[in-house]
Amino acid sequence: MKIAIGCDEAAFELKEILKKYLNDNGVDVMDFGTKTKEETVLYPNVALDVANAVADKECERGVLLCGTGIGMAITANKVRGIRAAVCHDPYSAERSRKSNDAQILAMGARIVAPELAKYLVDIWLKCDFAGAGSTEKVERIKEYENCCNVDRAM
Repeated sequence: MKIAIGCDEAAFELKEILKKYLNDNGVDVMDFGTKTKEETVLYPNVALDVANAVADKECERGVLLCGTGIGMAITANKVRGIRAAVCHDPYSAERSRKSNDAQILAMGARIVAPELAKYLVDIWLKCDFAGAGSTEKVERIKEYENCCNVDRAM
């Protein structure tokens, strides 16, 4: 499996911990930054890069990290075909995959400690979309995305 991972400076240390953890467990990781704790970036740029890597199928899934995970998820969800979810507990990590077929996991380094983050990533990577009662709902999300995601004149 190949995972895209990206962060801003607030989550650099957590990104490095997760990147090593994933690599040590046989996961190929494509790093979209930031490259140092001191390098400030606009997190929407990182989120867009990771979301595009997943949408373009360069990577199977993505992990986005910032202070809360919220801004990263909001930005990633702007990319057609992407479903990003903020998860800070085991149940939301599981359901983001099983019920919503989310391809991107977003977490906040100011909210989730490293050991919990590893645990959430493990849960999230092991889960697949369950389909069943959720298939119609995810398909409706895709329909809305296709009909509502048009450029509007300002």
